Amino acid sequence: MDEKRARRTATWVTAAAALVGVGTVAGFGIAAHEQLSALEHAPAYALPTPAPVLVAATEPSLADACPPAAFDPRLAEFHARVTDAATGRVVCDVQSGAPLRPASTTKILTAAAAVLELGPLDRLRTDVYRVGDDLVIRAAGDVWMDAEALDALAAQLAGSGASRVLIDTSAWAAMPELLPGWDPVDIDGGFVAPLQPAMLSGGRGLEDTVGDVPRSHTPALDVAQALADRIGVSEVGYGSVPAAAGGAAAGEAVAAPVASVESPDLVTRLAVMMKNSDNVYAEAIGRELALHRGQTDAPAATLAILAEHGFDTSATTVNDNSGLSELNLVTPALLDSILAAAAAPGPSELRPLLATLPVAAGEGTLIQRYGDLPGRGWVRAKTGTLDETSALAGTVTSENGNVYTFAFLSNGSEILAARRALDELASALRTM
Repeated sequence: MDEKRARRTATWVTAAAALVGVGTVAGFGIAAHEQLSALEHAPAYALPTPAPVLVAATEPSLADACPPAAFDPRLAEFHARVTDAATGRVVCDVQSGAPLRPASTTKILTAAAAVLELGPLDRLRTDVYRVGDDLVIRAAGDVWMDAEALDALAAQLAGSGASRVLIDTSAWAAMPELLPGWDPVDIDGGFVAPLQPAMLSGGRGLEDTVGDVPRSHTPALDVAQALADRIGVSEVGYGSVPAAAGGAAAGEAVAAPVASVESPDLVTRLAVMMKNSDNVYAEAIGRELALHRGQTDAPAATLAILAEHGFDTSATTVNDNSGLSELNLVTPALLDSILAAAAAPGPSELRPLLATLPVAAGEGTLIQRYGDLPGRGWVRAKTGTLDETSALAGTVTSENGNVYTFAFLSNGSEILAARRALDELASALRTM
């Protein structure tokens, strides 16, 4: 509009100059002003109202990326997480930061903390001392003792001439023998034993050494009896090893042991615990962790170790190390992050953990599962079962070679139906 008005002004000035000359400039100016004032101007230009800015399409949620089997109604209240082990990328997430009852997948926390704190080669040593005419076994937490261990002790004690074999259980004196929520009936049911720091096959004895067979009500005394039988001593009981005075370390014995035997290494012990989901073994490992740190609260020590190694335990509550407690609450995110760290490329302190998981349709608590599913032989996982609680956490190798870690927790569900749904879901990862 300004350019058009300038052209009109120039035309008027030129015409006036040609007609009347310089002397009429003032009169022309008045006439030009009047003429220009009579021009009609369009309204001032205004920018048009912009169209609404396009909103970026919402990315699919991680829950949308989960296999359809993750939304099976048989799973009731269900939280889960799946991670691509090669990249560390979470590929499926269903409320993984919210805790649920984990049942025996709690043992993954115990096992991971033990590997990180103690190392895979850790062993427990049980010493025998001569105190007068007595032989006193100082129990140190080895609940995996078997006939071979007893034979080794007996060979070192041949001809001792002892009158009694006693056992000192003071190592766990500050910790309860039965945990809150445990029922003494479960001892005869084969699920637990009084927690004493020396046992034969987790309190089963020397005959039936695996499975849910009735456990002993006096597991430490059984160790003393089994050793006494081997060296021809008739009397057994509880006793103590006198501690040294002065500058010796607290609890240090006054003399050197006359016989010693070591437990299997930690990874071997963990494998027995994880594959068969043994509660006594899990609690024993938890107590070893606590004592190693100078503590008596084993669950608290376990979570502290994990937190110190960068795992988020903030939403997790554990009251035992085995998962038998119905008060435990664990997030799938924590379980999966431990497994993902174990399976990540490159060196990993937690790598030994993977070998302790039972193979689907092959061993332990998975031996009767996956017989007709694609996960058969490809899924390795820790199971978990309580009333209205089913859980599964482990690894699976897909058909295209990807390795996934996963943690599935189902609460409020019927056990057998949920178990089948979990197995189908893990098998679905096999085809991803």
